[in-house]
Amino acid sequence: MLQEQIESLFDKPPDRYGDKHLRLFQEFKDALNEGSIRAAEPEATSPTGWRVNSWVKKGILLGFRMGAVVPMSSNGAGQAFFDKATYPLKSVTLANAVRIVPGGSSLRDGCFLGKGVTCMPPMFINVGAYVGEQTMIDSHALVGSCAQVGKSCHISAAAQIGGVLEPVGAMPVIIEDDVLVGGNCGVYEGTIVKRGAVLGTGTILNRSTPVYDLASGNVLTARDDQPLIIPEKAVVVAGSRAISHGRGKEWGLSLYTPVIVKYRDAKTDLRTQLEDLLR
Repeated sequence: MLQEQIESLFDKPPDRYGDKHLRLFQEFKDALNEGSIRAAEPEATSPTGWRVNSWVKKGILLGFRMGAVVPMSSNGAGQAFFDKATYPLKSVTLANAVRIVPGGSSLRDGCFLGKGVTCMPPMFINVGAYVGEQTMIDSHALVGSCAQVGKSCHISAAAQIGGVLEPVGAMPVIIEDDVLVGGNCGVYEGTIVKRGAVLGTGTILNRSTPVYDLASGNVLTARDDQPLIIPEKAVVVAGSRAISHGRGKEWGLSLYTPVIVKYRDAKTDLRTQLEDLLR
């Protein structure tokens, strides 16, 4: 079984990696490229709705252990590139039904792109990432290692979807289906953005910053056993909260905080339908 072989090789590394180990890693990476294995996947019985597949992360880390640094330049002209031989650029053909617009984008081998994904230049998708069908990754956007992005999402210009490889049990960032991530947003540290949510321009989500839900009156935070979770159809914008004591209060200072101003309605949906015209 692939999982057992990967975990055994990760936990008991040989003195030297040979051809059989490289063949095993290639089988593993083929499965990543096909989307048949994922660093995290939906699980209805989990409190978060997701399960981390630690063994998949171990397999990705194996690739970094096994690979020697080699030249990666496509030709002798211009900037030279050097990276692990186990992680070349992803091979994509017309049969993949993916739009990769010319202009300097990179897809690292071991990521999955569903049919109808559009990549606007320049953008980068790292190893272990999963991008669902009909999603757009816009210019200067990053989808980090092991991040999971659902179907029919728009990751807008300069948005950063953070990645995580270690510790292997840590939840990667999850962007569920039909999410709009606005320009210059940052989603980090295992945050889960549920289906249909909208992140306004410049919204930053992480484990350290609470999210104030004006619609429900709740304050959303990460806990030791659970990441920050943005509810379905929440509309989140960048906001601030006043410092209530000490010099911060004396000086009239405020701290950044995301704010849920409402939940997605027909008016919000009408605006986001404009995304379909770009696909």
